Amino acid sequence: MVQAASQPISVAIIGTGFGGLGQAVYLKKAGIESFTIYEKGDEVGGTWRENTYPGAACDVPSHLYSYEFEPHYPWAYRYGKQAEILGYLQHVASKYGLRKHIRFGKQLVEASFDEPRGVWKLSFADGSKAEANVLVSSVGQLHKPQIPAIKGAETFAGTAFHSARWRHDLDFTGKRVAVIGTGPSAVQFVPAL
Repeated sequence: MVQAASQPISVAIIGTGFGGLGQAVYLKKAGIESFTIYEKGDEVGGTWRENTYPGAACDVPSHLYSYEFEPHYPWAYRYGKQAEILGYLQHVASKYGLRKHIRFGKQLVEASFDEPRGVWKLSFADGSKAEANVLVSSVGQLHKPQIPAIKGAETFAGTAFHSARWRHDLDFTGKRVAVIGTGPSAVQFVPAL
């Protein structure tokens, strides 16, 4: 189906991390205002909203980890820390008028293309539905825990959690802590502990 020239194309963007917000700003710059950003959380930020473990930061210099259209943010650190990067994304969402386009609490559970009508049919976890001509997935992966299958883990009597679901209620003073994995998250939170 060909979209009639008089009808605006509707765009659905999934996620309000760097990808989703960047897509939205460029749509606005192209004169397209008929877009909606669907976010499962209650605030923008994607990975930087979800990952709050001690020492969370970026391993890319802040001035390079910025949008080209918003390069002069007053970064306090050469390598931005989690709260500062989250603040940057919140700043961009507000400065560029993106908040009016965002629907929070909308976790996408299904998207199917209705070819005869030329629309994407979207279903969300809260039971709501929406349609759009264009679907842009800006879903990140760095906040989804990947738990290894460790023999005997179910019998461990201590507290266990993934860094992407950090337990801020725990006091680590005087505790022996075992960390499984040596990836970027561990490199950040182990020294902080």
